[in-house]
Amino acid sequence: MNSRQNGSRPRSRGTRWVRRVLLAFLAMVIVGLGWLAFDLYGPRQHSLKDFEPKVVAQLETDMWRSYYAKERVKLFRQLAELMRSQYGMPYATSNAVAYQAAQAAFVFKEGKKREDYEKALPALVKFYQAIHDGADVNFDVEKAAKLELEWWIIHRQRNKYSLEDLNKSLAELPAEVYKVPADRLLEHARLRQEAMTIRDKRAEAGGVTEADWKQIEALLLASWQSLHTAVNAS
Repeated sequence: MNSRQNGSRPRSRGTRWVRRVLLAFLAMVIVGLGWLAFDLYGPRQHSLKDFEPKVVAQLETDMWRSYYAKERVKLFRQLAELMRSQYGMPYATSNAVAYQAAQAAFVFKEGKKREDYEKALPALVKFYQAIHDGADVNFDVEKAAKLELEWWIIHRQRNKYSLEDLNKSLAELPAEVYKVPADRLLEHARLRQEAMTIRDKRAEAGGVTEADWKQIEALLLASWQSLHTAVNAS
């Protein structure tokens, strides 16, 4: 009788220990889910005008390189970093938004005609909706997504359009997002177009060198500096 009682005690202590571990684990899960929910859906606001041109130019250059090299994971990480550092998004949100942007980019990349390219639009809408939800500017999400897709198409089908068409399209997107006249953003657009043109021509000629990428980054830096000045002008 005593031996059975003695034998039951370890089992009882073991049961209590397992119960404590399970309760602690459950508490951790609840806290983790709460953190994730707040990260993804909690209130936040960030000034879209408050960005660092140098950081954006560096990240955009890196993203172009990843996109053309078809390095999806690297592009995703760079987009997530952009969302965190320049849009003030918390960690989980930045990754969710980066996923939508990367998905749109590679759906578009595989396309051959406008109908294929438009398959990227739903992901672009989700991308701009997330930016809108944390922004201090009430821009039209659907319009911004369509303007983004439009300059992608003009750039892809550049044999059908002029450089002026691309410049105009590149100016119209930030004009909508920042709610400023597009003509104030033409220098930003032109410099960005020049960076694209260098990449395109060098790629067609056989390859983009490191020197080319440095020139591209310099143009993108000037472009984002121009945008920063324009949207922050009183």
